[in-house]
Amino acid sequence: MAQKKPNDYGTGIPYHEVEALARILLPEIQAFFNTEEGQREFSEWKAAQAAETAEDT
Repeated sequence: MAQKKPNDYGTGIPYHEVEALARILLPEIQAFFNTEEGQREFSEWKAAQAAETAEDT
């Protein structure tokens, strides 16, 4: 019986390694976005995304 190849989304990185990395990075990312600087950068990113979307339409 052939084993199902895990989906690595074209990265070549095994899914279990991506999950492990996410468990390490997610708390750090959340902590950053809870800071004033993180909130400012997120707002700037959202504005840039909105401007890009407006250009495409």
